[in-house]
Amino acid sequence: MTYNRDAAVAYAHTWAFSRNPAFYDFDGIGGDCTNFASQCIYAGCGVMNYTRDVGWYYKSPKDRAAAWTGVEYLYRFLTRNKSRGPYAAELPIEHAMPGDIIQQSFHGAVFGHTLVVVNIYPQILISAHTDDSDNRPLDTYVYRKMRLLHIEGARE
Repeated sequence: MTYNRDAAVAYAHTWAFSRNPAFYDFDGIGGDCTNFASQCIYAGCGVMNYTRDVGWYYKSPKDRAAAWTGVEYLYRFLTRNKSRGPYAAELPIEHAMPGDIIQQSFHGAVFGHTLVVVNIYPQILISAHTDDSDNRPLDTYVYRKMRLLHIEGARE
């Protein structure tokens, strides 16, 4: 199924500076960035993967997949998913499109922040939670490493 990039970006703009009450705010317990990115992806595909331990879903703060809120878990899910839900390829940043995901490592070893691409021209602009942002230029972040997760689609 096609990933609706416009819907993902519209969701990002709507909730960049507030919280959708349908989802828990994880800011106080590690950060909300990947939770927000997952919500944006879900807005663009409408399909969750309820596979215990390796899926990508949210029912409640205590009933969710690690991939819904964890940076590395989301990466593994999106790049390895062969069943239900969204899937992605790690590509060079030049391939970024609105609705894609960027993850950053601030210290070089572990990736710890997830951003949503909302525009690519004339520069890459992002939306994010934890350090709430919308239409923020990617080049205003200080990081050691970065990776792009290009959402290729979703399976029902």
